[in-house]
Amino acid sequence: MPEPVKTDIQKSLAWAMGTPELPGVRRRVYYTSKNDILVWPKLPHNESGRVTSSVYDGSFTLKENAVWKYIDILPEKSQLTSEAQGELPSQTQLNKLVAVHPSVSEAASAAAAYLNNNDNVFIVEDMKGKHRVVGCDKWTTKTTVTQDLGQGATGTTGTTINVEASDECPAPFYTGTIATEDGDIDCAVV
Repeated sequence: MPEPVKTDIQKSLAWAMGTPELPGVRRRVYYTSKNDILVWPKLPHNESGRVTSSVYDGSFTLKENAVWKYIDILPEKSQLTSEAQGELPSQTQLNKLVAVHPSVSEAASAAAAYLNNNDNVFIVEDMKGKHRVVGCDKWTTKTTVTQDLGQGATGTTGTTINVEASDECPAPFYTGTIATEDGDIDCAVV
């Protein structure tokens, strides 16, 4: 009988009663076109191809003069979720980001046109200061954008960015660097 393959990721999962788990995402998400990425960080795998960590190893390396752009969002209307998809032995995760930007301006409309027709990757910061990646190098990221100009005097305007991205694990953690127009962000610092 063949010996079972060890799975490095399989460990006990403890949680101390009373430890706060803060829900939600922070006010700013970052995005870039996959065409601007020269080198992707890697998810560690064992010899049988199984993911051994949910944390990327390394940083994104972008083309010369390329930077991560940001979108300011309404955290109370935005969220990141993940669900299993497919069947054994090929199940993956479908990571979904809903990012609501309050404006329907010319700039928001131009961003919508760009995001709708491009394969992008997004970095989202959770309420504990940890960064998560939505989009991977293996599968296309689907981004759809809707706008609502509101209704009547009490309506609300907004640009809603819906992202669906398949991955090997729920929105992997990122501890590398985000090169932005305002300088680098070190995601390892929490």
